[in-house]
Amino acid sequence: MSILHAFFRGIDRLAPARTAHAHCDIPCGIYDPHHAQLAAHTVIRMNLLINELKKPGPNAAAEERQDYANKLSRYVATKEQHAEIAKHEVRILWADYFKPEHLQKFPELHDLVWKTLKAGSKARQEISLQAAEDLLKDANDIATIFWRTKGLDVIKVKAPYPTERETVYPKLG
Repeated sequence: MSILHAFFRGIDRLAPARTAHAHCDIPCGIYDPHHAQLAAHTVIRMNLLINELKKPGPNAAAEERQDYANKLSRYVATKEQHAEIAKHEVRILWADYFKPEHLQKFPELHDLVWKTLKAGSKARQEISLQAAEDLLKDANDIATIFWRTKGLDVIKVKAPYPTERETVYPKLG
């Protein structure tokens, strides 16, 4: 073993490298706002399901109360998880994809990202259809800018999900 090899092995023992968790940081060049939009649709859907739940009456059987509590807790957990996924996906785009030249062309981008992250937090914290819809609107606005940075126009269509809300897609071909 060379002296240089022994030196670096000693350094590695004293301060071992830690695992980094990120999109990939190669950079792979594969970015897409769709995951944030899909997560926002899920947040909307969970709010709709929560609002549709029938709360058991005071004389309801234990089984009915348990079923309600189980559904409510699962819907809330899924809503919170997907609000965080939306925020995570926006942070990836912000930190890894968007560049200074994008900010010059779209000066509203900085405030939009901040607003979207705040909307994600609100949608996570509250059972609020409006907060969930705000998150989707902001995710769609980010998607619009994202696709325009790639020189693509966008189309807005009703999503094929139970939410039936508008979603932004790139206009291809």
